[in-house]
Amino acid sequence: MGRIFTVELEGRSYRCRFCRTHLALPDDLVSRSFHCRRGKAYLFNRSVNISLGPLEERMMLSGMHTVADIFCCCCGQNVGWKYESAHEKAQKYKEGKFVLERGRIVDEIDLSTEVYIDTHGSTSDTEDS
Repeated sequence: MGRIFTVELEGRSYRCRFCRTHLALPDDLVSRSFHCRRGKAYLFNRSVNISLGPLEERMMLSGMHTVADIFCCCCGQNVGWKYESAHEKAQKYKEGKFVLERGRIVDEIDLSTEVYIDTHGSTSDTEDS
């Protein structure tokens, strides 16, 4: 395959939960009130470091849409979908926007609260005396 080049976003960002690759900025967040099969999801104007799956017609809670699943370009995990077109006039605002599933992304604030515990005991020279 070749080398993968990724975009490093400046400031706080939303990242892939699996490999921590940057995916979106809080400034591009449109809505936190979306839902998917696995729970909550966020709607964004833009997303980076993703690859698109094939287009498909999908019945959503808000009606029929043409969407493409989106995958993290580094680890290949499905992180959400992109709205290509909406069949209902009231849903046209979603076209070209990205939905990232909350359970598959982390906010940098989430990363700063993670705690790592060293399970390997360590000894220093003074403890050996």
